[in-house]
Amino acid sequence: MSQKDLFKRFRPNVGIVLFNAKAQVWFGRRVIEGGDAGGKPERYRWQMPQGGVDAEEDIAAAAYRELKEETGVSSATLLCISAGWLAYRFPAEEKKKDWKGQRQKWAAMLFTGEDGEIDLEADDHQEFDDWRWGELEEAPGLIVPFKRPVYEDVVEGLKPLRDFLRAQK
Repeated sequence: MSQKDLFKRFRPNVGIVLFNAKAQVWFGRRVIEGGDAGGKPERYRWQMPQGGVDAEEDIAAAAYRELKEETGVSSATLLCISAGWLAYRFPAEEKKKDWKGQRQKWAAMLFTGEDGEIDLEADDHQEFDDWRWGELEEAPGLIVPFKRPVYEDVVEGLKPLRDFLRAQK
C-alpha cells in the first residue's frame, strides 16, 4: 500500500487552538461515556476542540463549525491554518470504524467574546464537561499519549503567534 493510499485511511480532522486576549489557550475536559474514566488518568481527559471535516467542507468552515458545536463559541477570528497535515494512529483499543487514525489541520483562532458565551451544552452531543484557560505549553501533558506528538508539533509551531499576541497588549 502506498503512503498516499495509507493516508486516505486517516480521517480528515481539524483541531482548534483558541487563544483569549491574554494569549491563553482554551482546554476542555472530555466527557467520559457512561461517566467512568475507565482507569484513564484525569489529566489525559483535557484537550483542545477538534472534529471531523465533512466531505467537500472547507477547513476554515469546519473549524468554525466544530468550535461552535463543542464550545458554543461563535465570537472568534481565524488567525491561521496549518499548511500541512499532522497525523496520529489510533491505538487498537481506540479504533474508530475503518480509520487507522486521524490527519489534522490546525486552526489558530482568537476569542473575541466573553467567557459567558462558552456553552458546553451548545450541541446535542456534548464533548466536554468542564473547561479552563491555560498556557499553550501545557497542551502535550494534558492529552492522551497517542496524540501527544501532534500536540507537541502544534505547540512548537504556534509559540511565535502566541508571543505576538502577548506583545499586542
